Amino acid sequence: MSTAPTVDVHAHILLPEIEALVSGLPGHDAAKELDARRNGPAALAVSGPMVRERILKLTDVTVRLKSMDAQGVDVQLVSPSPSHYHYWVDEETAEKVYRTANEATAAHCSAVPDRLRGLGLVPLQHPDLAVRALDHALEQGLAGVEISSHAPGRELSDPAYEPFWTRAEETGAILFLHPFGCTLDERLDRWYLSNTVGQPVENAVALSHLIFSGVLDRHPGLKVIAAHGGGYLPTHIGRSDHAWSARSDAGAGCAHLPSSYLKRLYFDSLVHDPHVLRELVRAAGADRVLLGSDFPFDMGAEDPVGALRAARLPEDDFDAVRGRNAAALLDLTLI
Repeated sequence: MSTAPTVDVHAHILLPEIEALVSGLPGHDAAKELDARRNGPAALAVSGPMVRERILKLTDVTVRLKSMDAQGVDVQLVSPSPSHYHYWVDEETAEKVYRTANEATAAHCSAVPDRLRGLGLVPLQHPDLAVRALDHALEQGLAGVEISSHAPGRELSDPAYEPFWTRAEETGAILFLHPFGCTLDERLDRWYLSNTVGQPVENAVALSHLIFSGVLDRHPGLKVIAAHGGGYLPTHIGRSDHAWSARSDAGAGCAHLPSSYLKRLYFDSLVHDPHVLRELVRAAGADRVLLGSDFPFDMGAEDPVGALRAARLPEDDFDAVRGRNAAALLDLTLI
């Protein structure tokens, strides 16, 4: 039997102090209106009460630990709620946001450092601040930072992020790619399509930018974890491979078949379908998939280990995804 802990790499914390920082600032109302348009009134009516019901799990360490124990999770990698990105704020406010997020997340995790590791934030809308924000997160003892799939007017392939990728590679920082908001906007404003379709789309687009632009060629040591199993990309990567082989424009930016880069990335297991999870493990490799629950939101897995077990992976693969891979990535002491 393995001695590796069970590690959930997709768990969130809510930080009211960040919302207090941005409330009332120019642009705040417009950002809220955009979010409302993208999600639609029915989704907002459900999401508000859902979050309120989970406030203690999102903020109270004792309640978090009880929930982890009930799930059979030994360690969580805790990242701020993506609602805290606020990529619309100016540079001065952005620095306050990332410092507050990094320090508050570190304080939350430091209460039980053997069970909680943390990630900070980086203001992608201001690339010149990205390295400083990453360094600040690492100085707090965090394992890395969480980023969205894009910032307004900038894709992850933007050359302005090159210093950030360089620094992340140098330091071995973990980059947790977790989208917030889909640019398909009102096309997804009913039936919670903004999340069910939007999140997988954003994951696939962001990863494609990293792959096709050559970011992963230039920075092969990057430690990127894609939330939601990487979205649609891993199970539809054959289309990318075909384009790379058949078209000069598609193949101009990266050196190898797009599918080969899946084995340079990490993916959480949160795909909500055992057959899709098996295909993710096949496409990326059992050593590249990590247990993820999206704790404690309603689009997460209440029993992440049970969801993993439902995929009926070989025992060694099951154990790798359950915790061995993440324990190695986070340099956890085996327990």
